[in-house]
Amino acid sequence: MKKLKVGVIGVGRLGYEHAKNIATRVPGMELVAICDFNVEHAKEVAEELGVEKVFQDPAQMCADSEVEAVAIFTNTASHVEMIKVAMEAGKHVFCEKPLAENVEKCKEAEAIIEAHPDQIFMLGFMRRFDHSYQVAKKKIENGDIGDIVLVRCYSQDPRSIIEGTLAYAPKSGGQFIDMSIHDIDLIRWLTGSDVSKLWAIGGCYEFPQYKEWDDGDNVSCLMQMKNDIMAFFYAGRTAAHGSAVETEIVGTKGMLRIGSEPTDSLVQVFSEHGVCRECYQDFITRWQDAYLKEMEVFCQYVAEGKKAEPNVYDGTQATKIAFACKESFLKNELLSLD
Repeated sequence: MKKLKVGVIGVGRLGYEHAKNIATRVPGMELVAICDFNVEHAKEVAEELGVEKVFQDPAQMCADSEVEAVAIFTNTASHVEMIKVAMEAGKHVFCEKPLAENVEKCKEAEAIIEAHPDQIFMLGFMRRFDHSYQVAKKKIENGDIGDIVLVRCYSQDPRSIIEGTLAYAPKSGGQFIDMSIHDIDLIRWLTGSDVSKLWAIGGCYEFPQYKEWDDGDNVSCLMQMKNDIMAFFYAGRTAAHGSAVETEIVGTKGMLRIGSEPTDSLVQVFSEHGVCRECYQDFITRWQDAYLKEMEVFCQYVAEGKKAEPNVYDGTQATKIAFACKESFLKNELLSLD
């Protein structure tokens, strides 16, 4: 079977994981090029993964005729520029979330992608590709829990990584765009609807420096969807136990709960502390299979020439909602969305 030849732009923590997957775990893909501003790091990764071509300039990599598709894992502010470079070079594009740093930039991305209808674009909302979430989605579609009444999402990052989180926070865009955008996308995907009204609240419960960035270390939001389904999400940076993500879908005839125990195995530890189970300590470990699956799906979309999901419009809507959440948080008031 012919393999899709992929070039990766950005091999930081997440880009490196994806590069490894493309090189060693996705049967339909072949990693043929690596690009990073830190070219020495790019060379190290390329040597580890057996990749010959290394670039510092994304345009040069995209101009390489061997590269058929480009996977983008750079900082959010550069996403639209990278999409433009890759699309204009005739490449299919996978881009990590969020789509862009504001809604105006998302609209620019829409125009770029619409101008290249024969090329596939896919956005990296990986939770849609987690096995448990896909099972839940099918049960909803089958009517197993009746009509959805409420979707509740929790996302907590571990205290153990707070130093890195604080270092990135000033340029992250804030909790709603950086972290909660995953739950925003899940809520849209699970309910099949967009947001009508929302009210976001929160605060700086432990790390006062978040206030300097018009942000909070723990935030939440109550939503009403356009189809009247209720939704709620919470995002926190101070979990002592580890990385934890939980989603609950309440229906008229039943309920689904995903990830109620954020553990990386079925091992129970019996000690002087009692009985406990160890939790995921980082998001990459929790979503490892989902990251792999989304690349497999992207490869399949390209092979079949089908429009991909999540798409650029999903990215725009999630970004629009995330910034509405931030506005509501700062104003401490209920907002209605168009």
